[in-house]
Amino acid sequence: MSSILPPAEEKSRYVQEMFGGIADRYDLANHLLSGGLDFLWRRRAARIIRKWHPRSILDLATGSGDLALTLEKACPEAVVVGADFCQPMLEVARRKGLKRLVVADGLQLPFEEGSFDGVTIAFGLRNMASWPTALAEMRRILRPGGHVLILDFSVPHVPLRWIYRPYLHHVLPRIAALLTGKKAAYDYLGASIEQFPQGPAMCVLLEDAGFVDPEHQPLSGGIVSLYTATRL
Repeated sequence: MSSILPPAEEKSRYVQEMFGGIADRYDLANHLLSGGLDFLWRRRAARIIRKWHPRSILDLATGSGDLALTLEKACPEAVVVGADFCQPMLEVARRKGLKRLVVADGLQLPFEEGSFDGVTIAFGLRNMASWPTALAEMRRILRPGGHVLILDFSVPHVPLRWIYRPYLHHVLPRIAALLTGKKAAYDYLGASIEQFPQGPAMCVLLEDAGFVDPEHQPLSGGIVSLYTATRL
């Protein structure tokens, strides 16, 4: 499966072009392929963020802006900024009503240190060329006491894994090809999920990046994982 993934030095360009090619049908594919569970995952994330009472939130790798829009509703007192390095995806987010959008690379963010109370990233860290660098940038732009929330796919434990893996690698790419015309993007999805650190391994990455109190919550039987941590 690793052969489906681009070399590390080409990953950023590959991901940028891939998402640019599916931007207009990205939301439809997400909602159908997740069976609508993506709405529940975002609402769960927003409930956690709301408890932190942030005044400013950066939604990194915001894509079409669904999480940022959910955060605006859950935290009306907060300024929510969406950032992504794929311009076509940001155009979709703009059409959906997001006003504060920035074209930005998650490995070199154009924000000063301590600019935000919270940083969220949903299904985006996995696609970045360097996870440690991205996490270090998230920590840099957080104020002391600020929080990070990461939402991403993971591989569930058995017996759900027995059903999930055939769906992920064989059924999902074929359905996605019909919806988006880009089967390769969803072949990449399965391979990237298998490679991505999850559970305790992600918590270690967070600690190595300088965060404290990392927590891991598996959702929907473990097909998605939610991580939170704090910047001292």
